[in-house]
Amino acid sequence: VYVRKHPLEIPPPSEKDWPKEDKEDFFLQDPDQMRDALPQPFRMINFFLMLVFENAMEVIERREMLQEAEKLKVQPTKCLPTAEFQVPGRANCLSVSGKYVFVGLSMGLAAFKVFDCKFFFAWDAAKREICAIHSSDLVFFCHVLFAVDEMGLVWLLCFYKESLLLVKILNEMEDISQQSRCVEVVLSARGYYAGVLLQGNTKAWLEIYRLPKDSWLKEMEKNPGAAAGLACGERRSSWTSADAFLLQESPVSANKADAKLSLPVLLLKVKPPKPVTGSSFKNPLDALKKVDDASMLGLGYNHLIKDSQWEQQKAIFCSTYRKYLEAESEGESEEEIPRHATFHFLLPGRILQVGPEMKVQPDVPTGISVHWGGCHNLCFYLLNRPLKDKVDSDPKPDVVWPCAAPIACSAVSSCSRYLALACEDATITIWDKHLGYPLSVTAILKERLIHSIHFL
Repeated sequence: VYVRKHPLEIPPPSEKDWPKEDKEDFFLQDPDQMRDALPQPFRMINFFLMLVFENAMEVIERREMLQEAEKLKVQPTKCLPTAEFQVPGRANCLSVSGKYVFVGLSMGLAAFKVFDCKFFFAWDAAKREICAIHSSDLVFFCHVLFAVDEMGLVWLLCFYKESLLLVKILNEMEDISQQSRCVEVVLSARGYYAGVLLQGNTKAWLEIYRLPKDSWLKEMEKNPGAAAGLACGERRSSWTSADAFLLQESPVSANKADAKLSLPVLLLKVKPPKPVTGSSFKNPLDALKKVDDASMLGLGYNHLIKDSQWEQQKAIFCSTYRKYLEAESEGESEEEIPRHATFHFLLPGRILQVGPEMKVQPDVPTGISVHWGGCHNLCFYLLNRPLKDKVDSDPKPDVVWPCAAPIACSAVSSCSRYLALACEDATITIWDKHLGYPLSVTAILKERLIHSIHFL
């Protein structure tokens, strides 16, 4: 019997006999094709085809991963239209008030019921294109409408129990060259007040009206169906098989009665602030006489800085920063008076203190906040003012908030408690108007410019 004297050992691999070419792919190659290698240029073509295939597979895998990630996200609910209705002409704007939808058309306006989207009435007595419309419900069956036509005229209308009444055209002038153009209309909640921003040829101003809603209700109850010269002739609809309607003249048209509604009361006419110039006061006593009670900040007009001092300060500044001013001087224009304003109606709070003789209701606005484009000051005006025969053309603000930078935009929450100010230096400040102090100040990147701000 043969017995092995030494333990069995595994011989080392004989790598010396392996081919030196393609060592990495030696075990992956097909033994039948080892000797039949592709000649050039077919190997290069094969290499690029494999590269394209691998890149395509990477793209496919990446897209599949993104699709899987999208499936895991919460998908938004897709809301399909429940009803569709057609309007005569082109629809430019719409507004919802109560159970009606008012649509501004290329010729007049139309109203639809919310619950079934059926046509209710159409009005084209003015023969004007309605470009903007604002509405608010006064009571359940009465609504106030502000319609702006293509000429910038503001039509104040009142819709009461299937009758449309014209109250007044606010900015109509006999001389067309002197006629102003409406830029913006804002209605307060429940239709107590309305603000209209107007622009003329060289100036702009803001008009605040008080709407006599109680008087309107009494006058319309005495004269039901009166239309004050306007007829809602087209107020019924017939539906065809194609789900389209044709407006027909109704035999029950609104009466052309002589009854007229009370006109809105002009409370304020706010103009943009004038640029601060040199003082005309000879001594400090004259300047102090212009100050009321020194309990608030003003607009900075009552000062003692002379024109010569302004010019001297400007010369020093220009000589010091000449190289920076020359780089920024291109494209700059002369300073103009601001022509656009942003304003909000404010409910009672601690910012605007109302006297004890005034009765304050929690849902009725007591003031407005106004800031003009390019200005640093946020001005507050009280609305509980005694009626005058002649409205002050340049009223003083009751409260002034100066800001470090020009105010770019602002917003008021739906409850009217919080006020947000965004300045041109990308700083956002949230104020609590009931308590009268800021809640937060947030600075965004300086290279950002805030154009609008909203509460959610």
